[in-house]
Amino acid sequence: MQKKIRSESKVHLQAPAARGRGGLRNICVYCGSGPGSVPVYAEAARTLGHDLARSGIGLVYGGGGLGLMGEVAEATIAHGGRVTGIIPEFLTVREHMLRAADELVVTANMHERKQLMFDRSDAFVALPGGVGTLEELVEQLTWSQLGQHQKPIIIANINNFWDPLLTLFEHMKAQAFIRETLHLKFTVVSRAEDIVDAAVEACESAQNGASEESVLAKF
Repeated sequence: MQKKIRSESKVHLQAPAARGRGGLRNICVYCGSGPGSVPVYAEAARTLGHDLARSGIGLVYGGGGLGLMGEVAEATIAHGGRVTGIIPEFLTVREHMLRAADELVVTANMHERKQLMFDRSDAFVALPGGVGTLEELVEQLTWSQLGQHQKPIIIANINNFWDPLLTLFEHMKAQAFIRETLHLKFTVVSRAEDIVDAAVEACESAQNGASEESVLAKF
């Protein structure tokens, strides 16, 4: 069966995906287009893909077939899960666009890609990655900080990868650039097996009207 490759202007015609655990339809995963320096990163990506499929939650990701991006997508597909890849046209060859995805959306530029990934997703996960992954994570933290969304953000601190960033956040707070009235809201997990559970817990808490503070670490 031929996969769907849509332009950004047509993608909204598709019916919403069914809800999975915790009412989540899709989780957006930000991660590297390379494998990283140690096998544990790819292992974490595969574990996450398996858990998304098992939980009935779709994967929204950057559409590439290389590195951690390819690992999480291929694992989701292998275990019967749904995958939506969203990729700008100029990266379709460079990042080996994964044609095995259930849906591929080719956008005109990075801005459209990131907006569409946001629109399609109920929560965000940052696996290890490079400056692109960092930029995507920080953008969602900023939008949340400014009250533009309340979607859960999970930082997957595999192999302590994100420790320097977490230390930087502490430094920003100590220097009064992250102020009491402008918290950063996110959950940190150190094991891939805990990522989906953390996202589901945050989503269920929000649906039940509970305070985000009970499930989201605050800086």
